[in-house]
Amino acid sequence: MKADGWGTTACHGGHLYRFLRMWYESMGGKGTIWGRRLWVVALVMGLSAAGTALGQDLTIQPQALQWAGIQALAQSDPNLTGSGVRFGVVCRSFTYDAGLEPQNDYQPNLKHACFQDAELSFHSSLAREPGTSSHATAICSILFGRDPEGTAASLDPFRYRGVVPESEGHIYEFWHFVKKYVYGQEKPQVDLASASFGQPLEDGWTRGIEALVEHTGLVFIASIGNGLNASDPLFYPGAGPNVIGVGLVSSVNAADMATRLSQFALAYPEESSAGPTEDGRCKPDVIAPGSCLVAETDADQGYMTAGNWSSFSTPVAAGIVGLLIQTAKQNADLSPAVSPEGGNCVLKAILMNSATKLPYWHKGRLGAEDDHEVPLDYVQGAGMVNAVRAHELLTAGRSRPGDIPATGWDLNQVYQGQALQQVYRIALEEPISKMLSATLVWNRHYRAERPFKHLPEIDSDLRLEVWAIDPANPSAPLLLDYSDSKVDNVEHIHVETVPGYTVYEIVVSYSNLSAKPVLSAGERYALAWSLDEKQPDESILWYDLNADGIVDELDLAILANNFTGRKSAQAYAVGDITMDGVIDAADEQTILANRDRKADWRTTDSTMN
Repeated sequence: MKADGWGTTACHGGHLYRFLRMWYESMGGKGTIWGRRLWVVALVMGLSAAGTALGQDLTIQPQALQWAGIQALAQSDPNLTGSGVRFGVVCRSFTYDAGLEPQNDYQPNLKHACFQDAELSFHSSLAREPGTSSHATAICSILFGRDPEGTAASLDPFRYRGVVPESEGHIYEFWHFVKKYVYGQEKPQVDLASASFGQPLEDGWTRGIEALVEHTGLVFIASIGNGLNASDPLFYPGAGPNVIGVGLVSSVNAADMATRLSQFALAYPEESSAGPTEDGRCKPDVIAPGSCLVAETDADQGYMTAGNWSSFSTPVAAGIVGLLIQTAKQNADLSPAVSPEGGNCVLKAILMNSATKLPYWHKGRLGAEDDHEVPLDYVQGAGMVNAVRAHELLTAGRSRPGDIPATGWDLNQVYQGQALQQVYRIALEEPISKMLSATLVWNRHYRAERPFKHLPEIDSDLRLEVWAIDPANPSAPLLLDYSDSKVDNVEHIHVETVPGYTVYEIVVSYSNLSAKPVLSAGERYALAWSLDEKQPDESILWYDLNADGIVDELDLAILANNFTGRKSAQAYAVGDITMDGVIDAADEQTILANRDRKADWRTTDSTMN
């Protein structure tokens, strides 16, 4: 633990300029959001004040980690620091010359106090002397930073602690990573890798990452893009089928910086890129809060506000995967979750299945039906990452087909043929209403040689079903829900159990059971499931559509603009409060009934009262 290295700084306009410039260059330009951000109440029950989470009276920054459940997880097990995990971060050079050659300024600011105890190594084959990047500094501080005391303008003193401060960080210059590991299909010596950038089109190097995930078992996490105000809506490799794509949960629309850093809203298409992809797949896979305090780029002390960008939500989600890997590496019973043969699918399934559904979550387009061919919400994915629930799901352990506990996961194979389905059976003690979630993940197939051609002819089309069975009448099972996308390699079910039914079966099979088998060895898959209490959702964010902490005429104006029929049927719009499939007068009446209601943070934020 560091004993010194306090930081002081003011958060001034130059900082904001540098970040805007950074993103226009490396992520695609992005305009100002006029107010479609919603706030969300804390999702982890029993959280103590952030300042006491790690035995200190100071607030812990970044506060986004509290929202994602990371601080609560650290409170329950202080040893979860990333120790023993080799964490790869792929960073692009910040500047390029007239010939578009990278200038090798891809490293974080190593002079900064928060990196003094970090175990970082760097990998580049460029001839120029390595330089510093604002982008890399921000991402690496979220992951690896640790500072016992920090200060920033408009904030009380705080402790700074990244998600995995004791992991072994390997920072790769982008083209070095691509040429050595992607083009060579050589697994880097890391347990997982992340990238907080991308491009709008699939390319040889993005397909190469898909192949690397499939053939070497590498876990790869990438940002999905910065929404409709960016130059392009969906970024690869995050939009690829085997990579875990991460979207953004925006902060609330508050004047006070401390509030913006501690209260978060929905993912929304203006700031978080939305699916579907060009080939119709659902993306992102999950979302995470992104507005964080991050280390200064040009000083050895001090912190600045990163802002709402998917680049910063990605290390939050990736860090949670790192904590899961640490846990699995320390427990032999959990070793399949870090196996090079399918462990990446297990971790992806666990991360997605444990995610929290935020208000307005639904499958596919706006509509009342549960879309069986669209497994995820086009903006929220499976939901917002939840470190506590993900860790509980992992440590519940592996269970094979047959009778299983209410929470768990499996790594297995499925074969074509009616008699070759994999069936998992849960028995409830009493027929009470709960929420059953199940997530099925498998990899798409690619050649291992450039240009890493996709091999759709050997891809598998799997199906996920949930059946309810009445023990008094087992010959008449009820098909409760199914997920059967024709293009995705993820299937997801989130459904309420049925009164009177105490036995539930989760069935994994090929979608076309009678088709001629393509893979004689079957398809490797990961399945994660959980049975949870149904929680009432009384959040103000159902009505506070501009996330300013009060329900008023501004929210009514947004709702009116989103009325069904006024927007394209392809648009993603919030406002269906009644969840009847349309945005109409019934939703307007619901907002009127909540008029003048205030969020808890609004009542304590003097700048907005």
